[in-house]
Amino acid sequence: MKLIRTEDAVGTVLCHDITQIIPGQVKGPVFRKGHVVREEDIPVLLSVGKENLYVWEKQEGMLHENEGAEILRQVCQGEHMSPSDVKEGKIELTADTDGLLKVDREKLDQVNGLGQFVIASRHGNFPVKKGDKIAGMRVVPLVIEEEKMERVKEICGQESIFSLLPFRKMKAGIVTTGSEVYHGRIKDQFTPVVKEKLLEYGMEVPGNILCSDDASMVEDAIREWIRKGMDLVVCTGGMSVDPDDRTPLAIRNVSDEVITYGAPVLPGAMFMLGYKKRAEGKDIPDIPVLGLPGCVMYAKRTIFDLVLPRIAAGERLSLEDFTGMGEGGLCLSCPVCTFPNCGFGK
Repeated sequence: MKLIRTEDAVGTVLCHDITQIIPGQVKGPVFRKGHVVREEDIPVLLSVGKENLYVWEKQEGMLHENEGAEILRQVCQGEHMSPSDVKEGKIELTADTDGLLKVDREKLDQVNGLGQFVIASRHGNFPVKKGDKIAGMRVVPLVIEEEKMERVKEICGQESIFSLLPFRKMKAGIVTTGSEVYHGRIKDQFTPVVKEKLLEYGMEVPGNILCSDDASMVEDAIREWIRKGMDLVVCTGGMSVDPDDRTPLAIRNVSDEVITYGAPVLPGAMFMLGYKKRAEGKDIPDIPVLGLPGCVMYAKRTIFDLVLPRIAAGERLSLEDFTGMGEGGLCLSCPVCTFPNCGFGK
């Protein structure tokens, strides 16, 4: 840094905070470190007794904190998100639409491991709404080595650390199973819960088909929804290993690929996911067929809440997506549910 006359400081960058004290009115920084001095700032600086200023002196191979923050933004920002103005080496990203946040954790860890700057974000694989803050990044020192920022670019390549997948317009059919409901012995309390969750993601829900605990009836109902052009089929109940629970057999018979029957999540261990290929062609996404355990009916948050946003964003889940759910997969059933602002699913 170098010391210059205040009158000559227009366009330079302050190396320290400038404090203003007016007894009984104000005490604090009138300009922050990193502020670029403007013509209109000169009278203010003189009024607080600053006839000379320490300003940043451009050095070969060094970048100002704001320049470094801009590079962080470039490697972080994906589609459907907007940056804030850079200020004191800090930029934040905000969602432009409702969608699923994806985070490249390996890149994020590598970049943060370089030191002298930080990137902090929400958890990935969770939904965000338009206007939600996604991530923030900041260069810590006033200046940073250009070589280090080039290393950031090398680590990240062409793919951004964060991406946002907008929720797709989908049609979902519900298959409600259970002989006790089918024969009218008890009221169906499962379908309304599932329908409400589907509607949260903007899905069209034409209705539900009621079935007994007959595997062939459940299978026919799933195929009927697929024939009618559903993008998702959800089966409620009959998912345990009891002899009269036949829903898993029906899902297995319909699906071209079964991803999992069981998940390391409580509540929700007896969850099932299969995929049915569409007749139209290879380029059209396969149809997810879900089997929901009974806990979805009465527990506030379950495996369904972890899987549904990812399906709504058009992701095709693999077995590895489920095996990694064990850590964080235990819901604590808090008296007041604060999900997703808790550790469940993270």
